[in-house]
Amino acid sequence: MPTVVLTTLNARYAHASLGLRCLRANMDDLRDDTAIREFVITTPPAQIAAELLALAPRIVGFGVYIWNVEQTARVVELLKAAAPQVVVVLGGPEVSHETEQQAICRRADHVITGPGDVTFPRLVRQLLLGPPPLLKVHAGDQPDLGQLVLPYAEYTDTDLRHRHVYVEASRGCPFKCEFCLSALDRTAWPFPLDRFLREIDILWLRGARRFKFIDRTFNLHAGNSVAILEYFLRRLREAPQARPFLHFEMIPDRLPDALRALLAGFPAGSLQLEVGIQTFNPAVQALISRRQDNAVAESNLRWLRANTRAHLHVDLIAGLPGEDLASFAAGFDRLVALAPHEIQLGLLKRLRGTPIVRHTERYAMRYAETAPYEVIATAAIDAETMQRIRRFARYWDRVANSGRFYRGLPLLLGDAPFDRFMAFSDWLHGQTRQTHSIAAEELYGAVHAWLLLQRIEPEVARSALTQDYRDSGARGRLSFAAPAARCEATLSSSSVTPERQRRHLRLVH
Repeated sequence: MPTVVLTTLNARYAHASLGLRCLRANMDDLRDDTAIREFVITTPPAQIAAELLALAPRIVGFGVYIWNVEQTARVVELLKAAAPQVVVVLGGPEVSHETEQQAICRRADHVITGPGDVTFPRLVRQLLLGPPPLLKVHAGDQPDLGQLVLPYAEYTDTDLRHRHVYVEASRGCPFKCEFCLSALDRTAWPFPLDRFLREIDILWLRGARRFKFIDRTFNLHAGNSVAILEYFLRRLREAPQARPFLHFEMIPDRLPDALRALLAGFPAGSLQLEVGIQTFNPAVQALISRRQDNAVAESNLRWLRANTRAHLHVDLIAGLPGEDLASFAAGFDRLVALAPHEIQLGLLKRLRGTPIVRHTERYAMRYAETAPYEVIATAAIDAETMQRIRRFARYWDRVANSGRFYRGLPLLLGDAPFDRFMAFSDWLHGQTRQTHSIAAEELYGAVHAWLLLQRIEPEVARSALTQDYRDSGARGRLSFAAPAARCEATLSSSSVTPERQRRHLRLVH
């Protein structure tokens, strides 16, 4: 039985926790007495508590995040009620700030705020060997990345076959965007490049093909980025059939020629770039301390779309202080014109510890009190309009981002994307009264009905949506199609490419 159990509740099974693996890798002589047990947020808390107690640990360390804090709090409550002698240690971004205000922190024995790589093993030794720690809250020490044991050997062969492999070439971020916890970082620190690439090579030789880089700014250190991309391109040249799927998060206004040349060399289905635009409004950018050259960012996105086969996922935030609906709509339309494969619309979240709180009073920012702490209203956008934006975002994800409406989406958006889709969103909610659990066939039928209301030629609407349905890979019957549309398409990109990206890339490339 392990002495120490490291655990967390992931959003999905495919999301293996890098944080837990970093901790176990650095437990030194206690590593073999430390086990990792992962769950998903849909698992009942009582079941999680029972499975943890069955291991009879002396110490349980929880990774706590915005997406799992409510469920984790219930697990901790059950665990301490059943076995008060088990020492509960919390860590993670959600409990690294405002700890005195959180019930989960009050129930725990210890809380580590900030990095836990060296602080957690030290705390465990104190708990097991003495002297006992006097403090409940422990500030995590910023580790020397060159001295850390890298965590990649902690991924099992099952992980490599069935889950994303999360990796980090650097930590931290030099930028100060006030909605992000990285605003608290002093700078960004790269891991020693040679060591990192050796570990990536070992993962590759073990069969890993899905790599998700969690670096906030992958293209910040261009030299390191070039070396990493060159590594994967070399592997692709050696074995073209062993195509990887790589995800990088990039700064939008920094794309040197060396990176361009390499990015252009990746085949379709192998590369996803997440680019945070967040807002195009210069006054709002200045207000939240976001440095971004919008003209350069636009130029870079156009270049990536025209000259690479990367899947482009671009982020936009609604509800930022000082931004009204007209400004958000203009930014959305500006982004649609750049034609990224996905536009991820998110509502502003008041993450614990972020400097965004300094605008609360002046801009009448109102947030939900429970996770994920989304904005409810601002001085510029009232609660009803914010709710309409929330529905818009959900429907946009189902229709536009899904890749299922390649031909139907242009008919839906016309020459006024935001206004046209908002009108559709309002109508669809009026018809269904729901934003979730809409079956694919029902959604196709709703888009078809709306297009007819907008006086789109019936045969044009029917033909476009019927072909979209076939190409999406769905199997079923469409109420407006005769004969019934059924799946005829096959997915041709690499099997490691997520299905949504394959739907986009099959049609576009």
